Amino acid sequence: MIDKRKYKIAVVGAGTMGTGIAQVAASAGHEVTLVDTNKEALEGAEENLKKILTRLSEKGKINIEDAHLIFERIDFKNDLNTNDYSIVIEAIVENLVIKKKLFSNLEAKLNNETIFATNTSSLSITAIASACQKPERVIGTHFFNPAPLLPLVEIVPGLTTNKEIIQKTKSLLDAWGKTTVIAKDTPGFIVNRVARPFYGEALRIYEEGIANVATIDWAMKELGGFKMGPFELMDLIGNDVNYEVTKTVFEQFYYDPRFKPSLAQKQLVEAKHFGRKSGKGFYDYSDNAENPMPNKDEKLGREILDRILAMLINEAADAVFMNIASVEDIDLAMTKGVNYPKGLCKWSDEIGVDKIVERLESLYKTYGEDRYRINPILRKMKKEGSKFYE
Repeated sequence: MIDKRKYKIAVVGAGTMGTGIAQVAASAGHEVTLVDTNKEALEGAEENLKKILTRLSEKGKINIEDAHLIFERIDFKNDLNTNDYSIVIEAIVENLVIKKKLFSNLEAKLNNETIFATNTSSLSITAIASACQKPERVIGTHFFNPAPLLPLVEIVPGLTTNKEIIQKTKSLLDAWGKTTVIAKDTPGFIVNRVARPFYGEALRIYEEGIANVATIDWAMKELGGFKMGPFELMDLIGNDVNYEVTKTVFEQFYYDPRFKPSLAQKQLVEAKHFGRKSGKGFYDYSDNAENPMPNKDEKLGREILDRILAMLINEAADAVFMNIASVEDIDLAMTKGVNYPKGLCKWSDEIGVDKIVERLESLYKTYGEDRYRINPILRKMKKEGSKFYE
């Protein structure tokens, strides 16, 4: 059992993610220090958290007393105010150089028992840990935004992470009510790697002029059961953020064409059309804007869904093939982290791996691009007539 009174938490970075993680930890009963050197960011985080907790109590999600207690457990500081934290969770800008400098500075301040966790979504845990004298205490804890609402946390050990640190971190996050999966330290981990075709193949279909953004979104929602279409989701995440993650994964996989970024999205970023936060992205969010309407042709919609889904399943299969995580954890990550209607491995079993292979073979024959190469595990499963879940 974790003694919440003694288990002190520090979160570095008072942005949306850092504030959300602090809220989760405080809601679980821990004393939390939320740190940011930017005074305005810290004041903004404090004000926003007050509003969030007030709104939750007004909606009856928590009672007013608990809202006050959660807020009182969080100390908003410009620096760490003690050296005896049990875990420090970093949630700052997604930049390897800056993260390494932070971890090096933290190690000089904190005791040797403190766990250093990074909330990076795509950077190497091993590379971040290399800045420390004791890299064995560095681990990845990738929360999903908004952290208080989305249950998934990807736990990512680096090459040198101590096994005891892995277990301690998992026990802590499980006690917070999080759904945890263990992933290998590879670019994008599970979710940001496996999800790339949801955006990338949708963008490719759009760039080819096969369908407009509204039609592709309609097909994935109405026929596929996804909560949001890829273009709606990119606009919500921010095209700048989504493009940067794709570019990072592409570069870290030595420019594998499976992860090639889209020129259409790059141009939106250059035009500062980031999506909802800028008022314009793939859709226009201004008052009285005229956005494209979907072509609700079911045959076209099925072709779009089948193509994107085949690429998603191929990527999930590659994650299994390369031992990134277990079949169960990959499916759990995609349903709990990005709200997919089904786990991709389970979905493949339902459709039939032979049909998935046929779709991918057709794409490869049409385009002749390595982007559409079929993962060996799918070919093997087709030959054997086997499934992911036997």
